[in-house]
Amino acid sequence: GLDQPFWIQYWRWVKGFPEGDFGIAMSLQGTPVTDILKERLPMTLFLNFSALIFALLIALPIGVYSATHQYSILDYILTFIAFIGIAIPGFILAVFIITISIFWFDSTYIGRLYSNEFIGEVWNMDKIIDFLKHLPVPIIAIGIAQTSNTMRIMRGNMLDVLKQPFIQTARAKGLSEASVNWKHAARIAINPIISRIGVYLPEIIATEMLVSIVLNLNTIGPLFYDSLIAQDMYLAGTILLVISIILVLGNLIADITLALTDPRIRYELTRSEE
Repeated sequence: GLDQPFWIQYWRWVKGFPEGDFGIAMSLQGTPVTDILKERLPMTLFLNFSALIFALLIALPIGVYSATHQYSILDYILTFIAFIGIAIPGFILAVFIITISIFWFDSTYIGRLYSNEFIGEVWNMDKIIDFLKHLPVPIIAIGIAQTSNTMRIMRGNMLDVLKQPFIQTARAKGLSEASVNWKHAARIAINPIISRIGVYLPEIIATEMLVSIVLNLNTIGPLFYDSLIAQDMYLAGTILLVISIILVLGNLIADITLALTDPRIRYELTRSEE
């Protein structure tokens, strides 16, 4: 229908969605877009969510420690590192990591997500091990900015929560400082970060696209860039659609998780139903 008006082309494309038909990628010799997504989307989702988990696992403990040791030398050092991490774009960091890995550590696990000999091969133990060796570089490059940003947010939230009356009450009851910080304060301070997961996802996806281009990863990032250059509207439009669905699902998961972790929200929902 390329000779038809644009709205007819769009309708013919959209009506195939329920059947899993997203058209053909004209820039890739007419390959069905569905086949391309089956190949690249799982790796993209795995990489993005791994970067998100990496950011949370590193940032949350550091944020708590930095808040509970406010104005200490280590707090200043961690804050300085966090500002550097926020300031450096992910794709620039990827270039730094490539340089350090190759010239200092003589690493060969740079670029792509597995070595050339495993391209097109079925997954086996050797390919999985090779994949895991390639994985740290893109995860660090993608997740470092969110790690720094999350650490700063967690530190600020913890400082606010530690001033609340219930924290003073917990200390007055004789609870240990570790129990007060982790069981009571951190549990409340983490709630704004959970609600921001829907905001983190588009930032991580945007960073992943640029990092994937630099590292030549077989994800949808380089594919999306090439489809825009080639004006392949079916492929680019489908990738945008998939990203939009991921963002909607990310916000839904964030809301459900927040309701599960914060009893105050469940209490308000119960009252509203009554």
